[in-house]
Amino acid sequence: MLVEIPEIFNAQEARAMREQLEQAEWVDGRVTAGHRSVLVKHNRQLAEDHPLARELGARIIERLSANNLFMSAALPEKIFPPLFNRYEAGESFGYHIDNAIRPIKGTQGRVRTDLSMTLFLSEPGDYEGGELVVQDTYGTRQVKLPAGSAVLYPGTSLHKVNPVARGARISSFFWVQSLLREDSERALMLQLDVAIQRLMHDVPGHESLEELTGVYHNLLRKWADV
Repeated sequence: MLVEIPEIFNAQEARAMREQLEQAEWVDGRVTAGHRSVLVKHNRQLAEDHPLARELGARIIERLSANNLFMSAALPEKIFPPLFNRYEAGESFGYHIDNAIRPIKGTQGRVRTDLSMTLFLSEPGDYEGGELVVQDTYGTRQVKLPAGSAVLYPGTSLHKVNPVARGARISSFFWVQSLLREDSERALMLQLDVAIQRLMHDVPGHESLEELTGVYHNLLRKWADV
């Protein structure tokens, strides 16, 4: 299941974040790559413990916690502190699958990477190339969203970032440990939640609402990994 989440930040907010990141010191992106992905990763990254990464990361998590689509699609148990990367001319990240478990630097915490997420901070017209390519259940998808919008997809997916030919692609990327391990279960729960919300809007007094809401919570109770 690949879900696009529009306007987590508006264009002005995304531009302000991008301008802050433009002034930061970037390091080789391979510092967080696994044994295989290090061979195909060519970009730069803000250090995990950089104060700006922590500041902007906290802002992202706060905004996501208030985003109904993200909460419904991800059913988050834990969110890895957001990281930030930058691709310029000739830089790319070849096909890879993210590590299953990510330790949180400086802590004893770990996150199981059920879901991967990219928050775009550069406008599509600011760079050429740089599409996120995900081999989804329904085929290969290319994603390049407006600044402030994000895409959520299974951590099990083979994916890459196409080479950037012009300009700079700046984004945040991170992972989510979901209450539900299985993508098929998350997809069903999202479909059911959307249907309930639509029914609440269209016929708010419908007698089936309580029953459907009960089905939702009973499925969550059955499947949740807590």
